[in-house]
Amino acid sequence: MVVLGMTHPAYAADAATINGSTTYQTISGFGASEAFGEAQTVMNASSSVQQQVLADLYSPTTGAGLTMLRNEVSADSGSTIEPTAPSSPSATPAYLPLSSINQDAGQLWFAQQIKADYGVTNVFADAWSAPAFMKTNDATDNGGAVCGLTGATCSSGSWVQAYANYLKQYAADYSAAGDPLTYIGPENEANLSTSYDSMQLTPAQTAQFIDTLGPTMASSGLSTQVECCATEGWDYASQYASAIEADSTAASYTKVFTSHGYTSAPTSVLSGWSNPAWETEWSTFETWDPAWDDGTDASGFTWAQHIYQGLTGANLGAFLYWWGSTTPSENGDNEGLLLLNGSTITTSGRLWAFANYSRYIRPGAVRIAASSGNSALDLSAYKNPDGSVAVVVLNTASSADTVNYALTGTGITSGTATPVLTDASADATTQSAVPVSAGTFTATVPARALETFVITPGGGTSTSASPTTTATASPTATATASASASASASATAGATCSVTYQTTSQWTGGFTANVTVTDTGSAALDGWTVGFTFPGDQKVTNAWNATVSQSGETVTATNASYNGSLAAGASTSFGFQGTWTSSDSPPTSFTVDGNTCS
Repeated sequence: MVVLGMTHPAYAADAATINGSTTYQTISGFGASEAFGEAQTVMNASSSVQQQVLADLYSPTTGAGLTMLRNEVSADSGSTIEPTAPSSPSATPAYLPLSSINQDAGQLWFAQQIKADYGVTNVFADAWSAPAFMKTNDATDNGGAVCGLTGATCSSGSWVQAYANYLKQYAADYSAAGDPLTYIGPENEANLSTSYDSMQLTPAQTAQFIDTLGPTMASSGLSTQVECCATEGWDYASQYASAIEADSTAASYTKVFTSHGYTSAPTSVLSGWSNPAWETEWSTFETWDPAWDDGTDASGFTWAQHIYQGLTGANLGAFLYWWGSTTPSENGDNEGLLLLNGSTITTSGRLWAFANYSRYIRPGAVRIAASSGNSALDLSAYKNPDGSVAVVVLNTASSADTVNYALTGTGITSGTATPVLTDASADATTQSAVPVSAGTFTATVPARALETFVITPGGGTSTSASPTTTATASPTATATASASASASASATAGATCSVTYQTTSQWTGGFTANVTVTDTGSAALDGWTVGFTFPGDQKVTNAWNATVSQSGETVTATNASYNGSLAAGASTSFGFQGTWTSSDSPPTSFTVDGNTCS
């Protein structure tokens, strides 16, 4: 018998286009919460366990590289900053320091650790309930509304302003501790009445309360702004967002809309909402399942799809899981990205799905257009503040796929594309780099795998990208070329430093910027501090890769622990998000360590 070898036609590789000329939303980051005692569990663990948990969640090299933390503003007895009721809504309250309530159930400690170790400064907080004495049911759980809102009458009077002051005090405590909150929200899943902390506010009541909270925070002198509403799902989000948009005062103070994914996944743009939208809590609740791809709703593969759909379908600026860490005694199910059992830490496929996004899409990145003729590829792309591009590909097919990628409008024509692979046998594992030539590269994505290509420019990088156009589908579109700003200080004889400032995205009342610092001298820098003055009324609200403070219009940025050393000729960058009212002109002169730069 003669066996003839079968021949197959040669199949052409699939084609994908990455177009940096079309931009969508700005990415604030990815994260999780350590609320309801999870942070305290980590805080009370051994030093080695603490370090490993923090690294698994926040390290940009060995872990998920998360860049956000969501806090709970607790009203529970023993955990609240206001333990006793004042004699009346206008009486002076007695607040407790965070140190007396176990570092805010470990949350302050946790925030301080991730800031010191990994430069994470985007910490925001939501209240599940107002203190019991401010509510119609005089309890922190089982629903109830804030006394004084329409339809919520109490014999003790209106506690609306008192509740706003309570949230302001919580934000002030974090600011005083050196970890100012970026945002604070007054409610969580306000359609629900639950046996744990809960408060029921209608969309109209929510907007009414923000009418008080917004001015209270704006006049506080704090950088913390208002976000809302941590709705249970995207279906409820539209109801609450519409109510806020219909109230001009509430709309002007609500800078970010937040929602969860439980009752309806965030897969479409939030109708009628023009500011950034975030998904800030979502998980599953079955028995602990760490698998990458076992066909369940807890698998890493499923969550890679959720993140992709949220970023590309809903134009989310942030995507958060529920808990970062959990323990067997605290449910021990899929509510966490990792399981802490004594000294044993088990990571999940979900954690590594986040890693492929969060490690390589840094705060301030802008989503850019990405398309492929192969519907089995969930493809998206992002341009980072440092000019690198991250292309994230989830191959949903059961066979590997070779793809030819064409880069246009990115400013990159040569360099390298470094693949980072997550699948059943790899956890965000770096692969061999492939060359980028003439703005193209070719790579193969394994079956049922998530792969991120980190594209960095080489000698053939163009000096400027193509003119930017704004995608009409985006509710939070970034700046066009005419709105983008780039400035550097005028040349100074003998200057040994160079600073370049670029507005990377812009919207009504807000912007993000990237600042690049270069050591142009002959000696290395061991730590650096950049100074500049805004010519307008901009205010920095959140920063990454540097510690940024502001006094009036003067801004000071000091290196993080990991980017302070600069060899002669080397550069590093940091970025920040800010607000503006009447002027958003960029600064034009800069100093490094007090020396004027070119």
